[in-house]
Amino acid sequence: MIRYLYADQLTAHPKLQESMLTDRALQFHQRLKWEVSVDANGFERDQYDAINPLYVIWETPEGRHGGSMRFLPTTGATMVNDFFSDLAGGTIADRKIWETTRFCVSPTAQNGNQIAALLMLAGAQLGVGFGLSHAVGVFDARMIRIYRKLGWLPEVLGTQGHGREAISAGLWEFRPDILTALADNAGVSTDVSAHWFARAFGQKRAAIAA
Repeated sequence: MIRYLYADQLTAHPKLQESMLTDRALQFHQRLKWEVSVDANGFERDQYDAINPLYVIWETPEGRHGGSMRFLPTTGATMVNDFFSDLAGGTIADRKIWETTRFCVSPTAQNGNQIAALLMLAGAQLGVGFGLSHAVGVFDARMIRIYRKLGWLPEVLGTQGHGREAISAGLWEFRPDILTALADNAGVSTDVSAHWFARAFGQKRAAIAA
């Protein structure tokens, strides 16, 4: 199931938190060879995990991490503004634009493609539910194919590098109609994604989103 949890809430779910940080280390440090920090426990985390971001997490029936992504409002510290503003065409600081980072699917997941699709749906549900206009993120060239397959391509703001080494910044527009396409792709109904959101943030906010 999908959980929306702020960092200060995630500490109440130690198995979920620890498996998420371990899976992030496996994906970003070991497999993709990114220059990220991994601590003595094998956890990957950075300075943005310390400022109470909102995580969208697929939790397995065993209470472990199946996949996740991280959101922060661009009115505060973000990776795109701190390190990639040249790709984004300048600093982005808008209360209706949130940054998304650390899109991760557990390497042990048996249904990784569906988990990725469910995460995209849950991320879109979050944006629509919060009344946001866009998500902004930085991604490498391999992700374009994945986003196309998942059914939600970003508007590319800028790119540096070529071929497989290229990295880009992009915007994903939050629209209610995108939820239907993403839900179909994920194999669930929009009622399910609305339920995830309502469980985390309340029926009143979910009703406004609808």
